[in-house]
Amino acid sequence: MQIQVNTDNFIHGDERVIEVAEAVVQHDLNHLEDRLTRVEVHLKDQNADKHGPEHIRCTMEARPRGLGPLAAHHDAADIQAALKGAAKKLRTRLTSEFEKLDPHR
Repeated sequence: MQIQVNTDNFIHGDERVIEVAEAVVQHDLNHLEDRLTRVEVHLKDQNADKHGPEHIRCTMEARPRGLGPLAAHHDAADIQAALKGAAKKLRTRLTSEFEKLDPHR
């Protein structure tokens, strides 16, 4: 499973941000790794230079084998919380989709 991390102009996508994003994706989606080809992580500061509650948006898009892409997003006050929230929502969505396809349900 390939993990791609993208940031906007207001979030510096340095090595630490990439490491944290990859760790969160691995933690929450590792059990689905054989069913996914790629996960894209998009981090955006919705308020630009201003601060406010829940101004970081993380959108995660998973590319399951043989299916169309599935995405989830989460808004939070910091990058790590936004990553964790989006990963949890995406995990739930992917699990639900895969369960629908399971013939042994």
